[in-house]
Amino acid sequence: RRGEGETGPFRSASSCESRAVAAMAPSGMAAVVLSAALLLLPLASAGLSGYFGTKSRYEEVNPHLVRDPLSLGSAAGSRLPAACAPLQLRALVRHGTRYPTSGQIRRLGELHGRLLRRPAAAAAACPAAADLAAWQMWYEESLDGRLAPQGRRDMEHLARRLAARFPALFAARRRLVLASSSKHRCRQSGAAFRRGLGPSLSFGSDEEEVEVNDSLMRFFDHCAKFVALVEENDAAMCQVNAFKEGSEMKKVLEKVAGALCLPVEELNADLVQVAFLTCSYELAIKNVTSPWCSLFSEEDAKVLEYLNDLKQYWKRGYGYDINSRSSCILFQDIFQHLDKAVEESKSSKPISSPLIVQVGHAETLQPLLALMGFFKDDEPLKANNYARQAHRKFRSGRIVPYAANLVFVLYHCDQGKTSKEEYQVQMLLNEKPLLFHHSNETISSYADLKDYYKDILENCHFKEVCELPKVNVTAVDEL
Repeated sequence: RRGEGETGPFRSASSCESRAVAAMAPSGMAAVVLSAALLLLPLASAGLSGYFGTKSRYEEVNPHLVRDPLSLGSAAGSRLPAACAPLQLRALVRHGTRYPTSGQIRRLGELHGRLLRRPAAAAAACPAAADLAAWQMWYEESLDGRLAPQGRRDMEHLARRLAARFPALFAARRRLVLASSSKHRCRQSGAAFRRGLGPSLSFGSDEEEVEVNDSLMRFFDHCAKFVALVEENDAAMCQVNAFKEGSEMKKVLEKVAGALCLPVEELNADLVQVAFLTCSYELAIKNVTSPWCSLFSEEDAKVLEYLNDLKQYWKRGYGYDINSRSSCILFQDIFQHLDKAVEESKSSKPISSPLIVQVGHAETLQPLLALMGFFKDDEPLKANNYARQAHRKFRSGRIVPYAANLVFVLYHCDQGKTSKEEYQVQMLLNEKPLLFHHSNETISSYADLKDYYKDILENCHFKEVCELPKVNVTAVDEL
């Protein structure tokens, strides 16, 4: 569980963090603000596909879906006593598989262009470079992070699996509240999720469109302190930048430069990362092994995964308290709806919102999971502890791949020994039960869960949490 007394992001002093503190401190003004049955491909699955971080396929965390995209797997540990009936399901879902962003496509075009401009005579010495020069650059900037056809299938299949797992909640004429962030890929993912459920659920005319709710799905955009002190503050990413310049990345850079017969000075960590991510995109979007994959070994992939995880850790995870604290508006909303369902049940009223499905981003889920204390390592992820973090809990590809989902399920149990045990809660991450911190069990009484997170539920006020530091107050005190 997060320590509420921690005084800010720079809990372990180092020159990197110290520089970031200085950069964050405001001066006279506030800081500026493919087919359903996928096949695992030999080359990718032999070494690389497990290290793509947030660009990982959902099948990497649920391999049984490769054989059957509608399989529920073992579902071990997710069953409750027969006397428990589900009352409400709240699902927070990351959008499905998407195309690269325009920035990534530009950088890929830049790297590909350099290979095309190489003298023809150099091809014999550099077969990898020749293969990549011959590769068809099919990405266009207009694709800019849009949902791929595979992403629609991700959502349709997820909807069908959840309906099969919780048939009573997804029964005919049950009301579905469906919301998403304003991003096109999220709205399309929401529509695909609804399509996956078929015509059985009732939709009034006012529910034809997926509701846009950025205040919950993109809370980070609305948190001025996060935007100014983390999102738009280069110094906040000092650990990421230090790792880009470190020995592990240097070794990967030199190897890739050698394979492409390019001077190492012509490459940097960002260009090498975009080559690696192109390998991931080709696998996720087209289910092909891209020639870009041939540039990397499994050891290289581990280094590039760590670079991705460092960014997630410092920008969306435990690196700075504001990253997770900004998600408390979403956390509190989840419990407000659970509270309402409990009250309706106690009054023998129908549950007004039995199904709430909201589609957001990796950046929606990761801070929320950090707020709740999941996947926290004893030691922070830093530029200088790559080797020690080989077995870290914080691996973004295992936590928030494409189509990642965090599901809260509230149950009413008739045979509870006490009134406190009458209402139970379960959390599933990517369709697997999560162990609650306070009990080390996959089921908790709702009362115990609320008690464990009492401080966040009662004392995390989004407006105050996200206010920019005042004049003459250091950022470290504010954060």
